[in-house]
Amino acid sequence: MELMSQLVTLNIRGMTCASCVARLEKSLSKVAGVDAASVNLATEKAQIRINQEPQAITSLLIAAVEKAGFEASVFSRQTTNSKSTEDSSTSAKLSNVINLHGKGAVMLAIALSLPLVAPMLLMPFGMHWMLPAWVQFLLASPVQFILGSRFYVAGFKALRMGSGNMDLLVALGTTAAYGLSIYTWYLSDWGRSYEPHELYFESSAVVISLVMLGKWLEARAKKETTAAITALQSLWPDQAKLLRQRDLNQLDYEHLPIAQILPGDWVLVLPGERIPVDGLVIEGLSEIDESMLTGESKLLEKEKGSTVIGGSLNGSGRLIIQATGIGETSVLAKMIALVENAQADKAPIQRLVDQVSAWFVPAVVLIAVLNFLVHAFIFNDTQNALLYSVAILVIACPCALGLATPVAIMAGTGVAAKFGILIKDAEALELAHRINTVAFDKTGTLTLGKPSVKNFHNFSTSEDQQIHALALGLQMGSEHPLAKAMIQFGVKRHVNAEGYATILANVGKGIEGQCLTGAYQGKVIAFVSFHAIKEHASEQMQVVAVNELNLGHSVSCLVDVTDASNHLILAIYSFGDELKPGVSEAIQRLKSMNIKTVMISGDNQLVADLLAKTIGIDEVYAQVLPAEKAAIIESLKAINGRSYVAMVGDGVNDAPALAVADVGIAVSTGTDIAMHAASITLMRGDPALVPDAIQISTKTWQKIKQNLFWAFVYNLIGIPLAALGYLTPMIAGAAMAASSVSVVGNALLLRKWSRPKP
Repeated sequence: MELMSQLVTLNIRGMTCASCVARLEKSLSKVAGVDAASVNLATEKAQIRINQEPQAITSLLIAAVEKAGFEASVFSRQTTNSKSTEDSSTSAKLSNVINLHGKGAVMLAIALSLPLVAPMLLMPFGMHWMLPAWVQFLLASPVQFILGSRFYVAGFKALRMGSGNMDLLVALGTTAAYGLSIYTWYLSDWGRSYEPHELYFESSAVVISLVMLGKWLEARAKKETTAAITALQSLWPDQAKLLRQRDLNQLDYEHLPIAQILPGDWVLVLPGERIPVDGLVIEGLSEIDESMLTGESKLLEKEKGSTVIGGSLNGSGRLIIQATGIGETSVLAKMIALVENAQADKAPIQRLVDQVSAWFVPAVVLIAVLNFLVHAFIFNDTQNALLYSVAILVIACPCALGLATPVAIMAGTGVAAKFGILIKDAEALELAHRINTVAFDKTGTLTLGKPSVKNFHNFSTSEDQQIHALALGLQMGSEHPLAKAMIQFGVKRHVNAEGYATILANVGKGIEGQCLTGAYQGKVIAFVSFHAIKEHASEQMQVVAVNELNLGHSVSCLVDVTDASNHLILAIYSFGDELKPGVSEAIQRLKSMNIKTVMISGDNQLVADLLAKTIGIDEVYAQVLPAEKAAIIESLKAINGRSYVAMVGDGVNDAPALAVADVGIAVSTGTDIAMHAASITLMRGDPALVPDAIQISTKTWQKIKQNLFWAFVYNLIGIPLAALGYLTPMIAGAAMAASSVSVVGNALLLRKWSRPKP
């Protein structure tokens, strides 16, 4: 039996630039059983698609990572609360004081380097003073070989694997400056005859200090891009109040960790507490704040029978909830998983950048060597030749290239999650800015999806109640919106549904079954749309149906289809659905973005056209069967050679179209299968989230282009300037550190995005 592909995610430690990414992906891809490997520098995660059981290959994957010179561990999704996160953060801060990568090491490196560079800062003021050579040596050596040991270790590991990285460039450059200082000191008879400007201990120490500072600032900034996940994780409370007995009159409870709550358990939630699990309200009335989950700012009233989401904040009422979703099955866990997966994913453009970066370090080393040879042997200036080459090695580190795309994607998915937009993969974020056509399903997407029976017309000889009983019996158990409307209609009129034998649902056409009871026993009764049966309708029936259609109502007929050649229409029901608030404004926003809007509906052409005219939809496809929706999306994509189409839907019948579209956008109030097929999920049914998602994508794409442009331009300008001697190693080190920080900082500007005011 062939195994299905599975995904393994590893935490990776020790990566410094895009060259590390290429080396690690190459190493992982060589492991037997690996189909593909993708490594993300910004999130420090590797996603590996395998064709074996994870237990059999995980140890091999970790070994491959370690062989490549990095550390790895299996990624497990942390469902920690804010307190535990804070505690672990405090612990990390304490450990960073004593390790070689944290704030303490950076501050120590700067403290040792400042006395070395201070004399240079005083020279413009006419103060020519220099530390003795032995003092410079004592200050620079710990920076070079203790605090800077990370560069040697990582650079050696890269070299051993036959590639290079940022650490190798820093190690080569600073060692050359340090070595030149030792050599010059030796030639001066160990300081008794040297000139102050002939030693370069300050260059090596300052470059290492600046690179360390840059990486530390970069790491701090990268944490800001994961703020969305941190905020979601903080919504989980530590414990839940489990009722010992399912007795509403005796609320005897015990505190249990959330992990011990099981589906079906009754949980007590007091006013002001966070709801610990997804569930159904058994007793109580309160208002719930779901803003952190859905982006919806207004409070939602919850009563008996209402569903609640774990992580939302209870208001002033006491609630008793029956748990339905816990742990990985909860909405909050799925949200965190979607955001994490999107941030760990690699956009198509990043793959090209990684290919360039794989050749970048060897090319830079070659340029530095050639530059040294030219200046040393043609211009006979060995000392400056070495300094110029050091500057080239330092300034050309490919950190900014590796970070340009992933940090923008992390920031973009984070701000999208804040507004209730969950982006499943980076490719969707990259594609969404190209969208020039948006196709909407009607029911549940543009409308509330809660139709009600507006009018009833009886054309049979039976009593109204008998006809309602026939219609209700067919609809019992169906999840279709019109079926739910029919059931509500029957309940209000105290109708007793007729029994049926086999009930067959013809998707997009109607439902039929053989009646077992009442006056129509043995008859085959169907409930179908009017346009499917109109050739059997009398002139009077057609007039009634058209009048209802002109009112914007959907029209369905109850039909006796026992005689296949002579269908007998028993009654006509008309259904009306309300538009969602803000639909017209959302359509106008899309038009202002030069995006064509399309509606695809199984409803009658008259109803669909009337709705489209009301809200400003450009093009309508009506009376469409579910299987035809995907074909329409394909045809829309083929317009003008190649158009980029987004499909917005919520039902099972929308899933094929969502999958075919360039970007599928599912409304979370719909079905799970629709959300699975889509690449973007809207956590609430607000149509304004559609242009929001496209605008966030556009802003993210702009940041990616800006970051890549400046990362490439920085190297294109910096390397020639360094080769010509216009940049000292210290300035090159500062510029290199600033480039990485600026790329992350530019991406973080996305967090300031807010919905345009109407």
